[in-house]
Amino acid sequence: MNTRVVVGAQWGDEGKGKVTDYLAQRSDLVVRFQGGNNAGHTIEAKGKTYKLQLIPSGIVYGESMNVIGNGVVFHPGAFLKEKETLEALGVEVSPRTLAISDRVHLIMPYHLVLDRLKEAARGKGDIGTTGKGIGPCYTDKYERCGIRLCDLLDPQVFLEKLERNLAEKNAYITKILGGEALALQDIAQEYLSYAEAVRPFVRETSVLLEEAIQGGKNVLFEGAQGMLLDIDYGTYPYVTSSNTTAGGVAAGAGVGPNQIEEVYGVTKAYTTRVGKGPFPTELTDELGEHLREKGHEYGTVTGRSRRCGWLDLVIVKTAARISGLTHLVVTKLDTLAGLDRIMVCTAYELDGRRIDYVPASLKDLARCKPIYQEMKGWDDSIAHARVPSDLAPEVRDYLDLIERTTKVSVHITSVGPDREETIEMTQK
Repeated sequence: MNTRVVVGAQWGDEGKGKVTDYLAQRSDLVVRFQGGNNAGHTIEAKGKTYKLQLIPSGIVYGESMNVIGNGVVFHPGAFLKEKETLEALGVEVSPRTLAISDRVHLIMPYHLVLDRLKEAARGKGDIGTTGKGIGPCYTDKYERCGIRLCDLLDPQVFLEKLERNLAEKNAYITKILGGEALALQDIAQEYLSYAEAVRPFVRETSVLLEEAIQGGKNVLFEGAQGMLLDIDYGTYPYVTSSNTTAGGVAAGAGVGPNQIEEVYGVTKAYTTRVGKGPFPTELTDELGEHLREKGHEYGTVTGRSRRCGWLDLVIVKTAARISGLTHLVVTKLDTLAGLDRIMVCTAYELDGRRIDYVPASLKDLARCKPIYQEMKGWDDSIAHARVPSDLAPEVRDYLDLIERTTKVSVHITSVGPDREETIEMTQK
């Protein structure tokens, strides 16, 4: 087998898009298995910048078949807009390069309205949702009233489900949340127009993947968000609505867990997160602002600024355990360049105890004090590194500490946003 998974080992925004794009050069298929258009990946290659939200990152490479698996929640309008944007940049988005599972659940207009109104109703207890309708769509999926892509392709089935759902949603929107009712005819007209535009891409993707794996093809599974946004193991409730860990691949793509061979966990050389919730290594001073500006730490989807802090290896070690990481990828080493001293959190102190895992309780996590190891910094010459021997001894010491603490080898490092600014660490 030649199957790889790329997952985030922090709170997301680790550079998974770039890593997926890099590995796609040796992959025949690239597969999204969870999340929706709330996930933002930025890829810089050949002098162009590609901002992806729903379509797998392998689409930029051009030679891979890309798959949107059944575990994804799918907004047809967002997909078609992204397709148009990519095509304007010279990227082919056709049934030759992309397949969509007919089992994906559709994000409907009422999901967007519910997302916005429920977040507003939370007041100061809001969870920082992107407002893309992801949570309400997954809610319907598990409440067994969702509308799938296969339903949209059958107008009679689609209209029956839409009428039944909208009556219930409108009652909740107007009577409980104080919003305005949505019109059945408007939604029906909009979505039935999407049906014909999307129909050529629809496949039984689980069968497609089985044939590819059995045929010895290289398959890359691309995760969205990060481990600490996982619905089960993340900093709940400040999480997304799906399983972002490698375990989500089997259910979200329709393959057996025994078909997963390698798992790459992507981590920045420091830590960032968007939105609320505890952040043990957060830097709220000028240094945190320096990392934000130098690292361009603003969300691809929302534009929100990211909170920045020192590298937290407790988080990465937790990701290694839960996702079964076989390789680590460390990105944005260049952002730390120029700092005389760099701190790395190797464990937490919680109520006088030393722990090396992320506790479930947010109250407990908020009380965790980082136990730091101080490292010597490096200069801006790192931006010119292209092979392991180009890296300064201080950088190599930093990577060695990551490996010793997580017990996972660093396979790839990144010293800039472009595809060419990637170093394979097979000979450190």
